[in-house]
Amino acid sequence: MPSRFVCFGEVLLRLGAPGRQMLLQSPQFEVFVGGAEANVAVSLARFGHAAAQVGVLPDNPLGAAAAGELRRHGVDTRALATGPGRMGLYFLTPGAVHRPSEVFYDRAGSAFALADPDRYDWPALLAGVDWLHLSGVTPALGERAAAAAIAAAATARRLGVKVSFDGNYRPKLWEAWRGDAPGLLKQILANTDLLFADHRDMAVVLGTEFNEATTEARVEAAARAAFAAFPGLGRLATTLRTQHSVDHHALCARMVSRDGAVCATGSHEIAPIVDRIGAGDAFAAGVLHGLASGLDDGAALNFGLGAACLKHSLPGDFNLLGADDVAAFVHQGRFDVRR
Repeated sequence: MPSRFVCFGEVLLRLGAPGRQMLLQSPQFEVFVGGAEANVAVSLARFGHAAAQVGVLPDNPLGAAAAGELRRHGVDTRALATGPGRMGLYFLTPGAVHRPSEVFYDRAGSAFALADPDRYDWPALLAGVDWLHLSGVTPALGERAAAAAIAAAATARRLGVKVSFDGNYRPKLWEAWRGDAPGLLKQILANTDLLFADHRDMAVVLGTEFNEATTEARVEAAARAAFAAFPGLGRLATTLRTQHSVDHHALCARMVSRDGAVCATGSHEIAPIVDRIGAGDAFAAGVLHGLASGLDDGAALNFGLGAACLKHSLPGDFNLLGADDVAAFVHQGRFDVRR
C-alpha cells in the first residue's frame, strides 16, 4: 500500500553550463528544477507513493514553472505556497576528466529563506502522513529556515510521524550566515528515525573525528556515536563512493541499525556518468520506498543503491525512473533493449 510522505525544503532552479563547458564559456545555460527534498519527492511519486512538497516559492513565472514541474511528475504542491522574495538558484559547472564539478549557490533573499517559520501549520500539514523528509540544506539557509525545520521534526515526533533526515552538509551555506551547524542539526537529529549520513557528517554534528582504518569502520563507528547521542534514532544509511575520475565511479552502500546489525551491498561500477547531481536523493528515496513497502533492511538498501546508480544515467536533478526500472536493475542487471 502506498505511503504518504511530506518533503520540506526549498525548490531551486539549476543553471548549468552546456556540455562540459565552464560557466559562460558560451552564453547559454541548461535549466533544471531541483532541490534536495524536491528530488526525493519526485522519486517517491515515481515509485507510486503520495508525495507532497511543502515550502515557499516566489509569486512569479519562475516559481510557477518550478511548481508546475513538480506537479508534472506527480508531486502534490498544494502546500507549496508563494511569498515575497526571489527564486533560489544554483549554478553548476560540470566536471570533466580530472576537473571536478563545482556548484555556486545564489539563494540569499529567496522566498523560502525569508519565509516566517510560523506560517507552517505543521499539525495540519502532517495529519495522516507516514514520513516527513528533511535535509541539512534547509537549516543551512538561515535562522528562519532552521527554525521551521526544527519545528517540523519536533511536531512529527509528537504526532508519531517518522522522520528521515539527509545530512547534506553544505559548508558554503552555513558560512554565509555563520550558522551554528552542530547546535541546530542536533535539534533535528533528536527527532530523527532514519538518518542518511556518513562519518564526515557526524564529525560535524558531534565534534568527534572518526579515525578507524577503513571507511566502512568509520561509518560504523559514526553510527554507534549517533545512536548514543540520539536515543530515538533507529538507522543510519549511506553510500560509499570511490572516484576513479569524474566519469568513472564505484558505488556501494551500508546501513547500520541501533541493534548493531549491519547491511552492506556489493559495489557497482558507474561509467560513463551522465549526471551525478541528485544521486544521494535518489538513494534516500529508494531506501524510504523499500522500508515503506515492507522490504527488509538489506533489500531496502539494495533498492536505494540501485536508484542511486540509475540516477547517474539521467541529466538533471530528478530520478525519473520508476520502481519497476530500479527492481529490474537490482535483480537482473540486464542491459538488453526492451521491446
